[in-house]
Amino acid sequence: MNDAQDRRWMQRAIELGRCARYWSAPNPPVGCVLVRDDQEIGAGFTQPAGQAHAEVMALSDAGEVNGATAYVTLEPCSHQGQTGPCASALINAGVSRVVVAVEDPNPQVAGSGIAALLAEGIDVDVGEGADRVEADLAGFLLRMRRGHGRITLKIAMSLDGRTAMPSGESQWITGEDARADVQRLRAESDLMVTGVGTVLADDCRLTLRADELPLDGEDKERALAHPPARMVLDSKGRTPADARILAGGETTVITTENIALSEPSQVVVLGADARGRVDIGPWLQHLGAQSFNEIMVEAGPTLSGALLKGGWVDRLIIYQAPKLLGDDARAMAAMNFSALTEAPEFEINEVTRIGADLRIIAAPKG
Repeated sequence: MNDAQDRRWMQRAIELGRCARYWSAPNPPVGCVLVRDDQEIGAGFTQPAGQAHAEVMALSDAGEVNGATAYVTLEPCSHQGQTGPCASALINAGVSRVVVAVEDPNPQVAGSGIAALLAEGIDVDVGEGADRVEADLAGFLLRMRRGHGRITLKIAMSLDGRTAMPSGESQWITGEDARADVQRLRAESDLMVTGVGTVLADDCRLTLRADELPLDGEDKERALAHPPARMVLDSKGRTPADARILAGGETTVITTENIALSEPSQVVVLGADARGRVDIGPWLQHLGAQSFNEIMVEAGPTLSGALLKGGWVDRLIIYQAPKLLGDDARAMAAMNFSALTEAPEFEINEVTRIGADLRIIAAPKG
C-alpha cells in the first residue's frame, strides 16, 4: 500500500483504540484494523482486563485474513499473560504485513513482538501515526518507561487564580459545560485522587455522574461500567468513617498512620516526608505497583501545591471562570518561592472555550 493508504488505515486503528479508553486499564487502549485490497475486513479494540486484545478482536471479526495487512496502534504482545500472545495470533492467521504505530516499552515485549513477526517473514513497518498514539497512550507509556502513570492535575479557578471563597465555598466556580467536561476526564482516568482537606471541606464523592457525563451510546456504557478507582491522601488519618468518598465502591486511603475503615475501603500506610505528610515518592511507586495508567488529581491548595512544586505533574488542566473572587479567596496552590527562577514553568498546549469558561491544558516546560 502507499503512504496515503497507510495513514488512512492507521487513523482508523487509532479511532478504534479510543473506544477502549474507558475500560482497558491496566492494559493500553489499542485499536487494530485488518485490510485487504484497500478494504476493511476486520476491526477491534482492547477489551477489559483479562479479555481479548485488539488484534484478537479484529481477527475474530474478520474470519479468513490470509495475505491481509494489520494496522495496530501498539506493538503486538509476544508473551503469555491473561491472554495469549497477539503476535502469534497474527502469524497463525496468515497476515502478510503489520503496520505498528509505537513499539511497546513493556519489558515483556520491547521489540520481541516485532521480532517474532519478522522471523516468520512478515513485513513490519513502525512509526505511522506515532505522535497521535503517543498522546492517546500517554499514561501507559509513561508507566512502562518510568514506573508510574501520567499525573493530571485538574483545577477550577477564577480569573484571579482563586479556587474558593475564604469560607471554603466553591460550588460552583465554573459552569455546567465545564463540569460536564470534567466528568469526561474522570471517565478517561483509572484513578481519582484528592486530599483529606477536600474531603473534610466538600465531602466529595469523585464519582461519575451519568446525567452529567457527555458521552453517547456504547462509550457511555463502557465508562459507567468501569468507573475510576478513588484515593485519598490523608497523612494523619482524618477521613471520617461516613465520608461520601468511602461509599459506593472501594476507596484507598493513603496515610502515615494506620486507621480502621470498613470494607470495601482499604488503608495503605506509607512513609512520611520531613513535614509529616505522605511522601510523594513512595506514593508514586505504589501507584505504579497498582498499574494505574491515568491518574487524575482534584485537590485543594496543599496537595496541588506539593505536586506542582515538586515537579510531579505531567499535565495541568485549568478550567478558568470569568469571575473575580478577591484577595481573601483561596489560592489554587499553596506554594512560596523566593525568586522568579524557582517558579515552575509550563507550556500551554491548548486553550478551548467550554461554555462560558476556558479550558487550559499545559505541560511542564522541557
